[in-house]
Amino acid sequence: MAPRKTVNPADLREALLRVGPWVSGSSDEKPPRADLAAAVRLSARTLEQIAPGSSVEVRVPPFVAVQCIEGPRHTRGTPPNVVETDPRTWLRLVVGLEVFDDAVGTGGVDASGARAGEIAHWLPLLRL
Repeated sequence: MAPRKTVNPADLREALLRVGPWVSGSSDEKPPRADLAAAVRLSARTLEQIAPGSSVEVRVPPFVAVQCIEGPRHTRGTPPNVVETDPRTWLRLVVGLEVFDDAVGTGGVDASGARAGEIAHWLPLLRL
């Protein structure tokens, strides 16, 4: 697989600002799908860049799945360490409006495997 293009931090910030009111709850109006997809994908790919590896898979359906964090490599079937959440919860984690352990506790994040919680070390990615 060819390496992905490096995420420009300015592009990530711009994408997050476009969906910011919805993420923070100051607006109930869901952003356009393209804006939401960009924010989710750029943030997940940023995590993939700053925490390279393939021991934890982060899934934010329907937009993205990335592997990150050094450790045992997963190649087939369901990975042993998976973090899955919805786009709004993911973006709240990304900007520091929610804490990973709290999101797991309330059911906003499904984390399975002994290493899944290690992504908490890398969040938030950017505070707005």
